[in-house]
Amino acid sequence: MAFNDLLKQVGGVGRFQQVQVALVVLPLLLMASHNTLQNFTAAIPHHHCRVPPNASLIPEEELGAWLPRDARGRPESCLRFATPRRGPPLTNSSTANITEPCVDGWIYDDSTFPSTIVTEWDLVCSHRALRQLAQSLYMVGVLLGAVSFGHLADRLGRRKVLILNYLQTAVSGTCAAYAPNFPLYCTFRLLSGMSLASIAINSMTINVEWMPIHTRAYVGTLTGYAYSLGQFLLAGLAYAVPRWRHLQLLVSVPFYAFFLYSWFFTESARWLSSRGRLDLTLSTLQRVARINGKQAEGAKLSLEVLRTSLQKELTLGKAQASAVDLLRCPALRRLFLCLSMLWFATSFAYYGLVMDLQGFGVSVYLIQVIFGAVDLPAKLVCFLVINSLGRRPAQAASLLLAGICILVNAVIPRDQTIVRTSLAVLGKGCLASSFNCIFLYTGELYPTIIRQTGLGVGSTVARVGSIVSPLVSMTTELYPTAPLFIFGAIPVAASAATALLPETRGQPLPDTVQDLDSRRTGRLRQPQQEQQKQMVPLQGTAPEKNGL
Repeated sequence: MAFNDLLKQVGGVGRFQQVQVALVVLPLLLMASHNTLQNFTAAIPHHHCRVPPNASLIPEEELGAWLPRDARGRPESCLRFATPRRGPPLTNSSTANITEPCVDGWIYDDSTFPSTIVTEWDLVCSHRALRQLAQSLYMVGVLLGAVSFGHLADRLGRRKVLILNYLQTAVSGTCAAYAPNFPLYCTFRLLSGMSLASIAINSMTINVEWMPIHTRAYVGTLTGYAYSLGQFLLAGLAYAVPRWRHLQLLVSVPFYAFFLYSWFFTESARWLSSRGRLDLTLSTLQRVARINGKQAEGAKLSLEVLRTSLQKELTLGKAQASAVDLLRCPALRRLFLCLSMLWFATSFAYYGLVMDLQGFGVSVYLIQVIFGAVDLPAKLVCFLVINSLGRRPAQAASLLLAGICILVNAVIPRDQTIVRTSLAVLGKGCLASSFNCIFLYTGELYPTIIRQTGLGVGSTVARVGSIVSPLVSMTTELYPTAPLFIFGAIPVAASAATALLPETRGQPLPDTVQDLDSRRTGRLRQPQQEQQKQMVPLQGTAPEKNGL
């Protein structure tokens, strides 16, 4: 009897699992709000130079005397005439045509966004790059959190780290809402990114470790849909609360409530057993049995039963592997390089799309809802494809189709808003499917002894992609469609890496590197041994399939 059998003995998917999974998944609704929050808190409204304070103007009549016009006939955003231009057009040599930067600041159109960090700290024109820097620093926090808190959770437990992360998110988010200047705002956003990354990872881990094997796919799907529903929630909150400080506070305050009720979470019995705390493992399983109405089954458990049942898990738990082994071993190195390309390309292109909602020329609130809606059928189609055709074709097709959509979008005129939006939505749905597939594919490719490390490294590479993505968006200053060409080319190129990976549909999960060699040479174990192999606990997971 392995740990999966112990879970079934104490109730399987009983009242305890249903309540704890629901409470753990609930905070994930706000993950999308924080990940893409700057689409609204850092939105760039229409703006133009403020005229000199000593200029005497007749409203609406003489404003054009100070503001040059762009190709579309609108006032320039970053230039004004050095002296007012009146009368008939003058020659280019005239001093009246000399322009200068907006030395007296800007006037913003507050009809849609009455207050953003851009309008408050003038993150436009020469300071426009700071807006993208803020998002990159948030993703740096996500990267740091995935690395640091992931290791901490393996040492202290999932429950303690989750409690700490809920409090950190609440406090840092609140402080960001009251930040008096831009550097402090970026600091608190970085801290929020750290804690939110850990919440995502440890929420998935503690849920999976408390669920029987046959229900884990459903838990993963539930988590993915919670993130998708969070995108709808963000659109509604941003529309109802357009001021950035109020919106930042609104998506942060609920984490105080999550912090309070997280004290009632039950620590993962699987983690307790991996740390050799069989006494706590026994008491925890018996408590779960009582909650699930299986008191008699729980009473049958004892320390001797646990030692016998978990002998294989405890033995495999001693076989430690490090990230260095991913490069040292040829079989693992092949997987690491190919999967890293897939992780990077998926996250890089995903955040390149979802963090540029204003670039589609339609309401940012509407496009946010559409982007959330496309995830629902996309994840369902992905689920069907990977189970019918396999992981490798699903992964290749999702990345290839996403890249093609983005590349085609780059050559379509900007006034074709319906076509451009449709292609962007299709590309975003494909990237959401790619996230789902790469998560499952990675877990099935790496052997058990290094699966946790492999997923962690994949998460880290994905975070690098999300950090680079806002920086690439800055190339729009050099050429307007340059970011789209880059965001499209990377997924297309990365899709070729799937040709070097084996198919895992219907294959037994590998435990050791030797199993990888057997898979490559076709000497696989018989399918009837799969159930015995799946008794080995999957040591933790990473929620990249949720868009972090």
